[in-house]
Amino acid sequence: MQCCCGNKESIPQIDLEKLDPVLEKYMGQSGSLISILQDVQGIYNYLPREALNYIAHKMGIKPAKIFGVVTFYTQFRLEPVGKYVIMLCQGTACHVNGSELIEQALCDELNIEEGETTKDELFTLENVACLGCCSLSPVMMINGETYGNLTTEEAREIIRKIKEQESKEV
Repeated sequence: MQCCCGNKESIPQIDLEKLDPVLEKYMGQSGSLISILQDVQGIYNYLPREALNYIAHKMGIKPAKIFGVVTFYTQFRLEPVGKYVIMLCQGTACHVNGSELIEQALCDELNIEEGETTKDELFTLENVACLGCCSLSPVMMINGETYGNLTTEEAREIIRKIKEQESKEV
């Protein structure tokens, strides 16, 4: 199968029927592509290429246009992310106050590098330019919750608590 980006690849099967209610909701509404993509990303937690092709086919939009929108806006992801997305601020204040040490502690604790997702798909670590919390530097945000004035040990402990909480829920 050829995906919307032009690459031939083996695409994992996903349940495309989940998309039908979203597409029906926006059918006939011009300018709804971003809303469709946001809803689809909400379903899968990323935008599978097979879903992009399905959207193109059902909505009569060229696959290249969809891919152009997806790659232009940073809110869209083409790869799966973890249940917990860690955004680590690397702005000036955070950098000066040790964000690189926090990053190394998180990488060690999670056994991943920046931009990667843990094998259990629980955590994704992303460096961001600024979280707008300079007075709390160094700071990270996990699924919208802010953690400031971090030390390396505090960062590790936050991850351990989430892991512990997750193990109790299983």
